[in-house]
Amino acid sequence: MTTLNKQLIRVGHSPDPDDAFMFHALANDKIDTGDYRFEHELVDIETLNRRAFSGELELTAVSIHAYAYLSDKYVLCNCGASMGDQYGPMVVAKEAGALADLKRRRIAVPGTLTSAFLALRLCLETEIDHVVVPFDEIIPAVVAGSYQGQPVDAGLIIHEGQLTYQNNDLKLIVDLGQWWHKRYELPLPLGANAIRRDLGPEVIADVTALLHQSIAYGLKHRDEALQHALQYGRDLNREKADQFVGMYVNDWTLDFGDKGREAVGKFLKDGHAAGIIPHLVQPEFIG
Repeated sequence: MTTLNKQLIRVGHSPDPDDAFMFHALANDKIDTGDYRFEHELVDIETLNRRAFSGELELTAVSIHAYAYLSDKYVLCNCGASMGDQYGPMVVAKEAGALADLKRRRIAVPGTLTSAFLALRLCLETEIDHVVVPFDEIIPAVVAGSYQGQPVDAGLIIHEGQLTYQNNDLKLIVDLGQWWHKRYELPLPLGANAIRRDLGPEVIADVTALLHQSIAYGLKHRDEALQHALQYGRDLNREKADQFVGMYVNDWTLDFGDKGREAVGKFLKDGHAAGIIPHLVQPEFIG
């Protein structure tokens, strides 16, 4: 079968080291994709969340929070998870402070459909005075104290900012992964890969299996996959990039597992109980 005759699978994922590591084998022809060809689009997670409402991409990274609004169009792949196991998104500020103080602060957030945003809402048990800022501009906004003319008192950081915020002399207010673990002794479910339901059972199974192969290839050929991932490691040297990848591409990524699936269910249930997610969603996993 020629390349043009293969079924096109458009893949959306974030331009950060862990996703690059996960998709290295698929992006660089390291595994046989059979009857499928993959095109990769690298955009930030909030943009992917928003695009998923139109079902534009066959396979896409999504926030677990966003999945609550997308379960009619997408099903979660059992592989490809990003879980915060006693670590996760953080709120940082120029000055140390108490968690309760955040209720009176304006917080730069990476998007209102991100799992980080839902976790912070649950943690603070209130609405958040916030401004949406691209994830890679949040730390500079906190340092500057403003973003596009709006005051910024603190920032909700995701991705590699969790390892680099101290380079800007910022102070940690709360690690939401630690907060969630104290609450349930479960990992905090942050992101997943979701596949479009209308592809049908056979294609869904095939593509999910290829995603699993790609993740497994990266873990088996770590140095090679890490070299590919480094080009997306803003302010990360190889050691820090390796640390970051290890945080979010691991056994949880190969399989949510019973605890991971339980964590997703609790996260969505809590979001609904708090009045943030309008409908109670029972997560559905494939693969």
